[in-house]
Amino acid sequence: MVFKGAETVRPVRFWEGKRVYLRPLELEDLERLVRWFTNPEVTQYLLGPRWPLNRLREEEWLRNLYRSNRDLVFAICLRENDRHIGNCGLHRISWIDRFAELGIAIGEPEYWGKGYGTEAAGLLLDYAFRVLNLNRVELHVFATNERAIRSYRKLGFQEEGRLRKRRYVRGTYVDEIVMSVLREEWG
Repeated sequence: MVFKGAETVRPVRFWEGKRVYLRPLELEDLERLVRWFTNPEVTQYLLGPRWPLNRLREEEWLRNLYRSNRDLVFAICLRENDRHIGNCGLHRISWIDRFAELGIAIGEPEYWGKGYGTEAAGLLLDYAFRVLNLNRVELHVFATNERAIRSYRKLGFQEEGRLRKRRYVRGTYVDEIVMSVLREEWG
């Protein structure tokens, strides 16, 4: 919660599920984002930059986030206490071809493996298909990220292909798997 004087301002609950909700990212999230995305344990499976992000670079990204309509990124928060535990988003949205790429990260390790990421990704897919009228959502995942692959399969994603030894991770090359789910396949 945000406190302004004697007034309590509740965060915007944009899209709600049973245990989590999505909300827009705010500048107040900056320190948490820097902590997450400089932690190698959190970033080991991310497809983005492989170098540490400093506060200035992360703030620049956050300030420019909502200037484009090709990327929609949300905070993943717990309903019970409004704790921000991760982010998810739709990237490189093609409004003509009606597709986007899904990205997700749970930044707080104590919430890994408990279904919060699966629920948040499901909320994001619901928004993508029912509100944005997208036809396809795709993603890329390291073949070594078995927990994520299980989660994506639960949501209806199907493997479409494998880019062999595409990513260099901790001293070895690993395959990158391409997965997608279509609106007609979604709940």
